[in-house]
Amino acid sequence: MSVPHTALAERVAAQRTDLPEVYGGIDFAAVPYRFTVDPAAPSALPARRGDRAAYLADTALVDLLRTATLLGDVTADRVAALSSSYRVSELVTMVAQVCRDGLDAHPDTPAPVAALIREMERLPDWIDRDLVERGAAVARLSAGLLAPFITRGAFIATFTNSYAALPMTITGALSGTRAAHRVNETTAFFAVTTLPGALDRYGPGFQAAAMVRLMHSMVRYNALHRSTRWDPAVYGIPVPQSDQLPAGLIGPYLTSLRALRSGRTEFTSGERAMVEFSRYRCFLLGLPEELVPSTPQGIVDMFHGRAATLRHGFDDDCLRLVRSTMDAYLRPGDGPFDRAADAVERSYSKVAFTQAFCDGDRAIARRMGVDLTFADYARVAVTAPFLAGRVLVVGLAARRRRLRPLVDRYLVRQVRHRLDVYGIPKYTSDVAEYAH
Repeated sequence: MSVPHTALAERVAAQRTDLPEVYGGIDFAAVPYRFTVDPAAPSALPARRGDRAAYLADTALVDLLRTATLLGDVTADRVAALSSSYRVSELVTMVAQVCRDGLDAHPDTPAPVAALIREMERLPDWIDRDLVERGAAVARLSAGLLAPFITRGAFIATFTNSYAALPMTITGALSGTRAAHRVNETTAFFAVTTLPGALDRYGPGFQAAAMVRLMHSMVRYNALHRSTRWDPAVYGIPVPQSDQLPAGLIGPYLTSLRALRSGRTEFTSGERAMVEFSRYRCFLLGLPEELVPSTPQGIVDMFHGRAATLRHGFDDDCLRLVRSTMDAYLRPGDGPFDRAADAVERSYSKVAFTQAFCDGDRAIARRMGVDLTFADYARVAVTAPFLAGRVLVVGLAARRRRLRPLVDRYLVRQVRHRLDVYGIPKYTSDVAEYAH
């Protein structure tokens, strides 16, 4: 059942009284500078992606996104607020224990931690849980075969806007060698959630979602209380729910674009399962129903509407984030194979960035921190037939009922191998390492 936008607005307004130690200094009646409906103000929506005027004229969509720009995660934020009494490592251990063993096995768990897990345990009526496991199997194709070549792109998409990127700048999470750790940790999260049963109550994906949710809240708490750079009048709240939907729904967004371009207004059964899997993962991360549509047009409108109302900005911090992400060495070893694999993956990321954010203009990409060379094009040209061919063959085989179990076992092995490469996420957010 859909919740009216007025109910979501009430949730936003209640944050100040529900959790004053986090939100007491925020004026939720004020619209932050980052959010704009001024047609003369440049936005994050490129003209080639859609008609900004049409999105700004959609008052219901604009109202929803204005509300979501100020929506945090009170349930998880209460856990982050415990950091005034507990070390972050202790909070991480508590969450891990109750995810693994259940709340009954840890009766002394602080109430905020218990409330977070109970909220995640309740299956909302807007999720078709029967489709989730099937959707995870569909998503394993990308996680197992394509993830190494789209990892950096998912990060860089956020760093092209100074208003959305500031939380990462403040935490210093993408400076020096920490860049590789954060990129791999995020990739590991999305990979582990596709494993069989991973999003079940005691699955590793459920626990990973709880950890990611906690880390988002830790960033939010520390940015509001310990950063000299965070100005709520300009940025609103750190890591608002509107900034989490692109990462959560990037797969369904690309699928929706393909569906609409082919003249379809509905998903196929396989696409629908993959979308429901992504929607459930978004729920576990704390996103409300309103931000995770279930139709191709609804998903595209949500993506483009967010960009149309997000003020454009690309500053030196964005440049440093893009460069540090692109320069990060993501492989586990330093041998010839790892070096070659890293070079190929980096080239794909450069080409994808240039096409997605710079209309293929290498000069613009260079100014944004991505130097695309002839060698990059050569690596992509040489490897693309193999990579694309493998995805095509595996995808076609997965459609044949007799081959499907064999293909799925192969993809599960590939995903587990990727997890070995990425390493196990540590899920820490140490304020001592914050840049500001």
